Amino acid sequence: MYSHHFSINNIPFGIASSSSHPDKAAATRFEDTVIFLDELAKYHSSLSSSTVSTFSLETLNSFAALPKSQHAETRKWIQSHLTNIASLPPSTKSPISETTLHLPLSIGDFTDFSCSRSHVLNAAEAVFGKRSLPPGFEYFPVGYHGRTSSIVPSGTPIVRPNGQYRDEEGKVVFGATKRLDYELEVAAVIGKPSVLGEPVAIENADEYIFGCVLLNDWSARDIQGFEMTPLGPLHGKSFATTISPWVITLDALSPFKIPAVARNSDIILPLYLQDPDPLPTFEIELKAEIQPKDGSEATVICKSKFSSLYWTLRDLVAQQTVNGCSLRTGDLLVTGTISGDKTGENGCLLEMVAKGGIKVKNVKGTVETKMFFDDGDTVCLSAYAGEGVGFGDCVGTILPAK
Repeated sequence: MYSHHFSINNIPFGIASSSSHPDKAAATRFEDTVIFLDELAKYHSSLSSSTVSTFSLETLNSFAALPKSQHAETRKWIQSHLTNIASLPPSTKSPISETTLHLPLSIGDFTDFSCSRSHVLNAAEAVFGKRSLPPGFEYFPVGYHGRTSSIVPSGTPIVRPNGQYRDEEGKVVFGATKRLDYELEVAAVIGKPSVLGEPVAIENADEYIFGCVLLNDWSARDIQGFEMTPLGPLHGKSFATTISPWVITLDALSPFKIPAVARNSDIILPLYLQDPDPLPTFEIELKAEIQPKDGSEATVICKSKFSSLYWTLRDLVAQQTVNGCSLRTGDLLVTGTISGDKTGENGCLLEMVAKGGIKVKNVKGTVETKMFFDDGDTVCLSAYAGEGVGFGDCVGTILPAK
């Protein structure tokens, strides 16, 4: 599945293992075949030793930290061997169905921003009954720091979290969340680290972005709603964040660069957020589906566009570092929920519940209304840019609370 996402135009990077290659190592995917780069280099090595030495490591961090020129060289080297994949030695490849994909990076820091104007307005209407923006939203990308200890790769089961929240009568209770939600997001993966005390200029932001992954920032809305004032979410967010296993490079996404959305013309942004690139973002179609616990057919619950975001990934790099905060290899800078204003473009259930929930067919073919997720439900995110360049999927199945 998703083989069309991984053409010769893509060449993603991940960490994989298989029965024939039991050690975790750097890999790429071509259609439905996973190729181990350490093995490929043994037979076809034209790369520098500094590049090849990173292929046998258990994370992509060392490779991601290499200069962009070495990433591009590696990508072209892989592409040169895909014209006749059948001729590659058996030790270099494994069917995707027989391969285990692991967390691709050691992630030190994770900042979740709020980049979607539509999501902020939709969420405000859902929670407060009024469409309004936070005071700073149009001046800079608003964000908060999340936990990295609970970031897991696609396919990892998600245990329903416990916490304190108000019940329907307003009484504070402790128990398993009743309002488990997803958030459809994209994360920039930092490759090149920055220097503490030195902001990264927005025109140089791409030099620090190794690539992108899909991200589901699971949310317990009842727990989150009770704890957010005045310091923001903790238990409502920190229990699980799922990322897709393949890092999609900016080189692969470059054919899909487009202008950013128009911003508030009454606000003159400071120089550090004035991007000279006329095509600072990408056209990527995003989708969320639910596979109900009863095994019935999956239902698409959201289709949204990455291009709708008010703030770009380049903006996030500039914003994160403008105060001198340094970036480290493996850090994630995340867009926040990606939503639109039209029906079917809501990147989380919080927005949909305010409109009556979602319609899902059960195993009998009867349409049911669902508000939040049940134990046993599976949520699948996917994203596709075009011409054989996609992210694959980002999947999590919900388990009962412990």
